[in-house]
Amino acid sequence: MIISTNTAKISLFRVNIGCGMSPTPDWLNFDNSPSVRLAKYPLFIKTLCAFNLLRSTQLDFIHFCQRSQITWAEVTKHIPLPNHSVEVIYSSHMLEHLDRNEVVLFLREARRILIKGGILRLAIPDLNKLISNYVQNGDADSFMESMHVCKPRPKSILDKLRILVVGTRHHQWLYDSTSLAKLLKENGFTETYPLPIGQTRIINSGQLNLHEDAGDSMYLEAVL
Repeated sequence: MIISTNTAKISLFRVNIGCGMSPTPDWLNFDNSPSVRLAKYPLFIKTLCAFNLLRSTQLDFIHFCQRSQITWAEVTKHIPLPNHSVEVIYSSHMLEHLDRNEVVLFLREARRILIKGGILRLAIPDLNKLISNYVQNGDADSFMESMHVCKPRPKSILDKLRILVVGTRHHQWLYDSTSLAKLLKENGFTETYPLPIGQTRIINSGQLNLHEDAGDSMYLEAVL
């Protein structure tokens, strides 16, 4: 999108944050995975592989990053874009990996780069769905696995080295639509809209995936 001012025309960005292996074509795509950084150092990758420090899934993502336009960013600290330069932010299954302090820092950065009236679209695991599934089937083990709140403790030196090199990811906090809307309104967003899968209030959403992680997700858009 291009907007006109009295002095110049300004191009506004659309941004996918925490894109993983699903970057949005023609958007700016950011991720904080160490794989994004490692992709720039092929000799170091070979060394890590020689010592068996990269799992096959991590190596696949590194190779994907080498072929794709993905920029590393720690979005709780700084999104490398100017103030008020973004019209849409999209993030799928990233927010739940932030703790309660980190999510406020991310939303502060989101407000900084969004224009007034800009949209933040979030896809996250739906806590209500997870609990409903548990109530229906009574399977506590499946419920805990679906929460992704813990990982096995590393036992070997090799496992500990892998975590040191590529990190580990698990869920820090989960939301239902009410608690997510409350969080966004407490952090400067004026309107929130829970949406069915496949629907959006984003004009000309283009190749944005409106069905990403459809199985257990809820979708919510907020207006700054």
